[in-house]
Amino acid sequence: MGALILISSPSGGGKTSVIHALLERLQGSTRLVTTTTRSPRSGEREGFDYHFMSDFEFEKKIQRGDFVEYVRYANCYYGTDRRILEDTLSAHTYVFAALDTRGKRSLKDLGISFFSIFLLPESMAVLRERLGQRPEMSQKDIDERLKEAEREIKEAQDYDVHITNRQGYFDKTIQDIIDSLPR
Repeated sequence: MGALILISSPSGGGKTSVIHALLERLQGSTRLVTTTTRSPRSGEREGFDYHFMSDFEFEKKIQRGDFVEYVRYANCYYGTDRRILEDTLSAHTYVFAALDTRGKRSLKDLGISFFSIFLLPESMAVLRERLGQRPEMSQKDIDERLKEAEREIKEAQDYDVHITNRQGYFDKTIQDIIDSLPR
């Protein structure tokens, strides 16, 4: 049975980039593919980045109890499918999951064992700049995500490790995470 490693950060904090780099460096590791109702971003692929589905399909899975956790964020659902989680953990050494603070709480409440890492932004100004580079984001969306980021950062103390993801020091961030992983 593999180790579930949760990586959280505010939106735009680098979770996805960090996980992709970790997968390249750690043999026997994989990313937990979660489910969402949001539209795919440019370059995202079904079954690799997310499992994409409609609100109707997602709500049916909620009713059946298929998710170990789910959340509604920015008018979209995000969730972790129980069967996918179990199958992935049984086949890999490290399973990395990008979850928000609410998803982490849900897994903890269910008694699921995990190691948690919170990626802190270098500053709110850097986070604003990163969010502003996403073409699908309006100023209202950015403001809402920054407000949510402030809430999430307050919860970083509840994580096993917190690492600042500094601009220009990506390799150091990755090495700091690798050094912190349970053996």
